[in-house]
Amino acid sequence: MKTQKNKMSTQTMVLGAVLTALVIVLQYLSMAIRFGTFSITLSLTPIVIGAVSCGMGMGAWLGLVFGITVLLTGDAAPFWAVTAGGTFITVIVKGIACGFFPALVFKLLKKLNQTMASAIAAIISPIANTGVFLLGCVIFFIPTLIEWYGNVTAFLVTIFSFNFVIELLLNIVLTPVVIRLINMKVKN
Repeated sequence: MKTQKNKMSTQTMVLGAVLTALVIVLQYLSMAIRFGTFSITLSLTPIVIGAVSCGMGMGAWLGLVFGITVLLTGDAAPFWAVTAGGTFITVIVKGIACGFFPALVFKLLKKLNQTMASAIAAIISPIANTGVFLLGCVIFFIPTLIEWYGNVTAFLVTIFSFNFVIELLLNIVLTPVVIRLINMKVKN
């Protein structure tokens, strides 16, 4: 029994390491894909895969790595100039949320149907990412956003037009498929 537990722990660590590297690489690659002001977040899929496969701790870790990578890539640079503290809090919390909440939802729903639970987790991740970002914008950046966009509606259209929709569609399509493949591999 102890050997099996250690083996699972090793598998979790290896998967976590691979997904951590993938989150970093995909976030750097996503800098090249922009619709409007913000880049598309390609790293949500490996975050959800880790969250669903390994639990809330791994989901939160991968989200934290995502947040730190966003800060390091300079993607949040315009916001740093407004308030460094608000930018740091918003980016880190949205990163952790987009990994933690999908894992929580998956844990609550997996007994009903694992495929459905992974699909819902895939939907929750971009909602958490964008939702916490919008909350951070309301708390820290509203006057600046009105100055940049002319009004809040123009900002919301930018956020919800291509970026959110593409992130949501990528996650809905890719995450359940990859999780199903991982589960098939683990069973064999």
